[in-house]
Amino acid sequence: MAVVLAVMNEGGHYNGRVTLFIALSCIMAYMGGVIFGYDIGISGGVTSMDPFLKKFFSDVEAKMKEDTKTSNYCKFDSQLLTSFTSSLYLAAFFASLFASPITRNYGRKPSILIGGSAFLAGAALGGAASKLYMLIFGRVLLGVGIGFAHQSVPLYLSEMAPPRHRGAITNGFHLSLGIGFISANLINFGTSKIKSDAGWRISLAMAALPATILTIGALFLPETPNSIIQRSNDHEKAKLLLQRIRGTTDVQAELDDLIKASSISKTVDHPFKKIIQTKYRPQLVMAIAIPFFVQVTGINVITFYAPILFRAIGLRESASIMTVVVISVIGTGSTFISMILVDKVGRKALFRAGGIQMLVSLVMVGGIMAAQLGDHGGLSKGYAYFMSIMICIYVVGFEWSWGPLGWLVPSEIFPLEIRSAGQSITVAVGSLSNFIFAQTFLAMLCHFKSGTFFFFGGWVVAMTLFVHYLLPETKNMPIEKMDRVWREHWFWKNIVGENTVEHCNMEEV
Repeated sequence: MAVVLAVMNEGGHYNGRVTLFIALSCIMAYMGGVIFGYDIGISGGVTSMDPFLKKFFSDVEAKMKEDTKTSNYCKFDSQLLTSFTSSLYLAAFFASLFASPITRNYGRKPSILIGGSAFLAGAALGGAASKLYMLIFGRVLLGVGIGFAHQSVPLYLSEMAPPRHRGAITNGFHLSLGIGFISANLINFGTSKIKSDAGWRISLAMAALPATILTIGALFLPETPNSIIQRSNDHEKAKLLLQRIRGTTDVQAELDDLIKASSISKTVDHPFKKIIQTKYRPQLVMAIAIPFFVQVTGINVITFYAPILFRAIGLRESASIMTVVVISVIGTGSTFISMILVDKVGRKALFRAGGIQMLVSLVMVGGIMAAQLGDHGGLSKGYAYFMSIMICIYVVGFEWSWGPLGWLVPSEIFPLEIRSAGQSITVAVGSLSNFIFAQTFLAMLCHFKSGTFFFFGGWVVAMTLFVHYLLPETKNMPIEKMDRVWREHWFWKNIVGENTVEHCNMEEV
């Protein structure tokens, strides 16, 4: 018991606070989340706009308006439409792997800059697209931008944040994603009233705004002390930056740990080979499992296709988009709950509670669709809005648990020598899983119908049990000493070995 409490209080050994300098740096980095949230919201909205469908996906528009024989569940089932969605995630998968050596060898800042620039180019091409191939290529550039940004930004935030506030600061990345999603849906609501190509073009092109902020802002971001020591071994420069971002001159304890971690990392020439070693097995499992589990909640495909889903159950175009706006505002607001509680009650408690909430709401949505929505016609207005409330509860459950924690936990568990490789694997698995589900969701909805939601509910049960038994608590533990949580965990200690470092005595508690 004494050892556990000592681990939980380890972060108190470092001095420092959240300074204005670190706040401004992190706000700029949060634009990496805004661009992804904006893309999910914008793309999901424009795929429900009639002028967009008519120009690029006329078969979908015909089924939606004229085909009375096609099932409600199948009207939007189009390989071209899903390719528009999923091409971004496939590009992000490959980009995240290329981003790893750049982040490790040149710093977090260059990867953020590349990500912003690629996303900016993709936004411009998407807004100007006149042919389907231009639209898809624009999506690919957006994916490159997201792959680089998501590989580097969570690392940047976790390394800049003081240990006792790391959860709240890193969860702010997910909050920024929600802000981007809300902004996109508000823009979609306005542009959906423009009954010409100008509406969807404005929506897609406006993605250039957060991308421009991220690209220009990256030029002024400071590099993290961890990266400075790892790349240049300039201890004095790292110390001065650490004093500046912590707001105190007494940073020697933290600096010593950074130097020690860096000396270990420099013995590693091939981090991707290193990470498969037995002693890193827990981190590798979490780098694969957590982003995969985030996707099998169904959150991204449900939110992406929410306007289409609401149209399928009988809501009009503007009503479906406004429903998504309301849900996204409530969901994003709930992220504050996570930011407030994550460093107090811990990661595991939020994972479990959020899992239960998502499971209940998914079962309710699936049940309503199974009992009330046939292959033709729509739900009654009462059932349609009740289902909207259930989806809102589902989104809220995700937004204060698995959503932000899916970024936080992988970003804080890797030692420096494998950190860039580990984050790349996390982003790559998330992107690949996103690609698979984005590519198959509309076909799954067509064939499984209401069973789609029970499918996701089953995965929520599995992932909640997984974190309950296999994820150790990481709150307040400094990143550079995170290996202790694995050596003291009931299961992982049998794989990585018992903690051989000196145990803390009762006086340390």
